[in-house]
Amino acid sequence: MAKKKITHDDALATNRKARFNYAIEETFEAGMALTGTEIKSVRAGQITIGDGFVSFKNGQASLDNVHIANYEQGNQFNVDPLRSRRLLLHKRQINHLAALVKESGVTVVPLKVYLKQGFAKVLIGVGRGKKQYDKRQSIKKRDMERDLNRQFKK
Repeated sequence: MAKKKITHDDALATNRKARFNYAIEETFEAGMALTGTEIKSVRAGQITIGDGFVSFKNGQASLDNVHIANYEQGNQFNVDPLRSRRLLLHKRQINHLAALVKESGVTVVPLKVYLKQGFAKVLIGVGRGKKQYDKRQSIKKRDMERDLNRQFKK
């Protein structure tokens, strides 16, 4: 039996607003430190990363404002859905990201959550905030591509 190839297309959650609001310059893959009931909820796809961001304190990276719903059969083992979750990155990566965030207009946002060999991974991106005119150009470009695709279908 052939092994199934692992792809990142089977995302459990994506942050579509991030690519619209930020110009993503770099991406990193990070693990998340989750409890038992949290990973079960993530596997069920009950995670929202739309408002999430990454913060750096005491040499550690944490994922904040990400909602993981309570697991129904979790009872007393459920934790706060909006708690800060530690990201598992190398020290060199954390220092690099923390230095980038100190610049003006740069933030680190989660782009995608997926499973890789049974572990929950988050794809984080270093983004520089777009101006209003950049957002208008993105909308115009998206509309033009949509119109071209419609014409080619005919």
